Amino acid sequence: MPELLDRITLNPAVRSGKPAIRGTRITVSDVLEYLASGMSEGEILADFPDLSREDILATLAFAAQREQRLFSAV
Repeated sequence: MPELLDRITLNPAVRSGKPAIRGTRITVSDVLEYLASGMSEGEILADFPDLSREDILATLAFAAQREQRLFSAV
């Protein structure tokens, strides 16, 4: 999983420092919103050719890791 998480970057100059997919301006929240709205992985990849399946998996891994950190602190 660490190599997947390397695909997620935090850069203050890109989308106000929100976690984004490396080399793009597409944020983790963007991808999560697309998935939550019912878009399939294939539809996302068709609409955003700069993304790969691994980028979507990295987004999910990042969100899961963040969720774990939030609830382990409680």
